[in-house]
Amino acid sequence: MSATEALQGSGEGAARRARVVLVDDHRMFRTGVQAEIGQTDSTGVEVVGEAADVDQAVTVITATRPEVVLLDVHLPGGGGVEVLRRCASLMADPDCPVRFLALSVSDAAEDVIGVIRGGARGYVTKTITGTDLVDAIFRVKEGDAVFSPRLAGFVLDAFANTDAPPVDEDLDRLTQREREVLRLIARGYAYKEIAKQLFISVKTVESHVSAVLRKLQLSNRHELTRWATARRLI
Repeated sequence: MSATEALQGSGEGAARRARVVLVDDHRMFRTGVQAEIGQTDSTGVEVVGEAADVDQAVTVITATRPEVVLLDVHLPGGGGVEVLRRCASLMADPDCPVRFLALSVSDAAEDVIGVIRGGARGYVTKTITGTDLVDAIFRVKEGDAVFSPRLAGFVLDAFANTDAPPVDEDLDRLTQREREVLRLIARGYAYKEIAKQLFISVKTVESHVSAVLRKLQLSNRHELTRWATARRLI
């Protein structure tokens, strides 16, 4: 059952409204989410804008002032963390704050913790159903924190006690996409395999690897693998 069908049956869509911006670099995914949750009369969700990279996201969010932003973690231009950094003043608005819900294929702890440190109110993976996503949107709009079940533990481990892991300054030099390429390289994937998995060109993979090696002051992929293994990123 789709989100629209479920909410038609419950009558909830007519009783509540949320203005939402979709930020994801895959157009087909944005189209799918729009089709699933964007029937405003049924779900109560009004999609007021879309963006595919960091600059577009900041422009659209600033112009539309949505109540909730569905934010992908891996974006061209610096990733979801950069969007959060540049929208900090909008999140802090006492009268009409813009709230962010990360929606990503990644369930890596560093991705989850990174966007929560950046100010996101929750993090759910793209396996979420349409009905649950609509519910998560309204919960975030109301100020709740929302996480896919297994991801909540990452946040508790990072923030709930004085033994929270320190920020890794070396890792923080990398963009979200560079981190993703780093993990795949460290797992032994060839450039062509990485390109296919991330829907980017081999040349772009090579550029990301060069950037990672330069920022981490490493010489080759073998050193990179050892570096990633030592930090349990594989």
